[in-house]
Amino acid sequence: MKQQPTVTVRLPEELLRQVLYLCEAERRTPNNQILLLLRNSVAYFERSKGKMDRKKLLSYDLSPYLEDREESVNG
Repeated sequence: MKQQPTVTVRLPEELLRQVLYLCEAERRTPNNQILLLLRNSVAYFERSKGKMDRKKLLSYDLSPYLEDREESVNG
């Protein structure tokens, strides 16, 4: 399976506790809960402002989000 990019997010403790509460209530892992929230945010954006430009999306450089993983695998 292809490795996915990694993003670190800093959260205030109270918000983290709230996310963990949601996870427990909805029986999701923190990763899956956050992915759901992000997907919902993207869907809302596209409903209200239109679809994102695929060409522009593909132009973003993801290498900064892949380097740490490759260093830990190769290092």
